[in-house]
Amino acid sequence: MKKGLSVTDLLNMKKEVFEFTDEWKDAFSTPGVHGIWFIYGNSSSGKTSFALQLAKYISQFDKVIIDSLEEEFEATMQNAVERLNMNEVSGRVMFVHESIDSLSSRLSKKHSPGIAMVDSFQYAGLNYKQYKEFKEKHRNKLVIFISHADGKSPAGRSAKSVMYDASLKVWVEGYKAISKGRYIGETGEFVIWDEGANKYWCNYKN
Repeated sequence: MKKGLSVTDLLNMKKEVFEFTDEWKDAFSTPGVHGIWFIYGNSSSGKTSFALQLAKYISQFDKVIIDSLEEEFEATMQNAVERLNMNEVSGRVMFVHESIDSLSSRLSKKHSPGIAMVDSFQYAGLNYKQYKEFKEKHRNKLVIFISHADGKSPAGRSAKSVMYDASLKVWVEGYKAISKGRYIGETGEFVIWDEGANKYWCNYKN
């Protein structure tokens, strides 16, 4: 049996976090560099734009691979990549369209990216048991799942379970990304698109 940690031991453990700044820190504080993040929202809420903005931002900390299972390399994805000037991080962000098993094999290789984004959880086809196996296999990585929503909840029982397990949960609505747990900054919100967010939330209040 392993020896337990004292309070002092626990507090003295080195924390590996992303040193977020500005609006990113205001929304999500300084989240841990490993584990599971979960982004969910309804269609046309700004999920894809937020995911790409996030990938662009965190690529300064480590390389990012995006498994575009759902949109593949269609015009909508290309347009979003162009609009957000993703060419600025061309050497830091890579796109693939492959099964979750192929992605897992890729992540197991030496010098593979430290961050993986899967779009979407539903298209990955994982049940919760398979998700836990995937998570355990890649404990030294950050894996970000993007999920459909059913109302205000992730779509599907497995997706809900993954959301509860994730260290950073982000609900996307009306072009805002809202932190829902564990890492919440001063505002807890990130504005994805100013004009769209202002229009949506003004109408929402009215």
